[in-house]
Amino acid sequence: MFNKIYSPVEKIKSVSFSNLYVKRDDLIDPYISGNKWRKLKYILAKAAAENKNHLVTFGGAYSNHLVATAAAAARAGLKSTGFVRGEAVKNEMLMLCKLFGMQLIFIDRESYKNKQALFNKYYQNDSSAFYIDEGGASREATIGCAEIIDELTEEYDHIFCAAGTGTTAAGLLKGLNNNNLITKLHVIPVLKNGFFLKDEILKYTAVTENLFLHTDYHFGGYAKTTPELINFIKSFVGNTGILIDPVYTAKMFYAITDLKKKGVIGYEDKILAIHTGGLLGLFGMENKFE
Repeated sequence: MFNKIYSPVEKIKSVSFSNLYVKRDDLIDPYISGNKWRKLKYILAKAAAENKNHLVTFGGAYSNHLVATAAAAARAGLKSTGFVRGEAVKNEMLMLCKLFGMQLIFIDRESYKNKQALFNKYYQNDSSAFYIDEGGASREATIGCAEIIDELTEEYDHIFCAAGTGTTAAGLLKGLNNNNLITKLHVIPVLKNGFFLKDEILKYTAVTENLFLHTDYHFGGYAKTTPELINFIKSFVGNTGILIDPVYTAKMFYAITDLKKKGVIGYEDKILAIHTGGLLGLFGMENKFE
């Protein structure tokens, strides 16, 4: 299932986005999408090595990670359970989780804060259960994300990625360091007060000289949007033919264009944007695009 794969790099042809290339991890798989595929690759390998056959993980009601884990478990012949933050709801994402065989357990927001305690409460005596943190955050996930850099055949002045947990960014930074590249890594936190992500990244790599966090592009917080962001998505997709989602990748591409306008990024600089997938994040936002 997780055979070695190389996602393509495409140059954006629109004159509005000069010298911008996109690593199309969104094309890897429709359900185990983008960085979710990268993260789960070595997580599932670890689960197999430990003879675990029940994946237990966590996420919100519109979590791409829950869908990806459910799909990966189904393909590998494993059981899966997802702890869902908040009150019981029904939506397209959770429907997919159920179709892939995932059991859903809805948890109040206060209890959800201690995920390890929840795992212990429900599965302390289940030797087959394997804990996967929210978003797949783990050292194994960074190894998978580092391989993005190994696949590149050209060098870039800047690499951009969106960030929720910082795991993908940590993997990219490890990949750059492993390949002795001085490319600047720009991380766009998609939630408020994203400064904490630097500490999360430091859990996995201590070399951060070429790491830059831009924390002003969250548009109100996680999964929040504004008319400006929605209009940007419409323009970007219409001009490039590449779908982006309001939760992660749209905020990253907006940041790239804004930082170029402000002169933080040179006009002729060669930029690579990591398209981390997550296009199912468009579900539930139909009314914003009317």
